[in-house]
Amino acid sequence: MNWMILIVAGFFESGFAFCLGKMKEASGAEWYGWGAGFLFCLILSMVLLAKAVQTLPIGTAYPVWTGIGAVGTVLLGVLFFREPTSFLRLFFLFTLIASIIGLKMVSH
Repeated sequence: MNWMILIVAGFFESGFAFCLGKMKEASGAEWYGWGAGFLFCLILSMVLLAKAVQTLPIGTAYPVWTGIGAVGTVLLGVLFFREPTSFLRLFFLFTLIASIIGLKMVSH
């Protein structure tokens, strides 16, 4: 169950990075709306991470959390912010995913 909590926490980490990207493009009330989304995702991500590490080793949970957030943020950047995709960028994204899976597999 705590692995699922950790995965959701990683998604919310991508969420707060997405909100930061949208804040960059916004102004006025829209900026504050994305800022509220940023704070919501940030707090929820941290609370869920704290809950997950009650039973998971921090040395595994933290890298998995940041890895999920990093992969999600790259994908959101490509999909919503027209960031470039190159062979090397995709190659390293897949090595990051493989590393996350590897950490999960070797954890007790």
